[in-house]
Amino acid sequence: MNIEELAYNADGLIPCIVQDAATNEVLMMAWMNQESVRLTMEQRTTWFWSRSRGELWHKGETSGNTQQLQELRYDCDADCLLARVTPAGPACHTGNRTCFYRTL
Repeated sequence: MNIEELAYNADGLIPCIVQDAATNEVLMMAWMNQESVRLTMEQRTTWFWSRSRGELWHKGETSGNTQQLQELRYDCDADCLLARVTPAGPACHTGNRTCFYRTL
């Protein structure tokens, strides 16, 4: 499969779950478009699409909390990605290691 064949939604986006490759802990979920998938694959560091800002977002560009890509998987329907990464710091903008630090 190539990145053009992924099942992007009507807005040209696909959800991406980010997981620590060493611990299997889920760190975050973010949206990707075709360009951010391409950049992530080429640079081996995560890039996402910011829906609020309407622009590409390189994870860790300002914070230094980058995510080194180990593997990028897609699910059986090709409509969701799983990025297995080695994080260099917290994933969450709050400073927490994971964005999933609260219980409902």
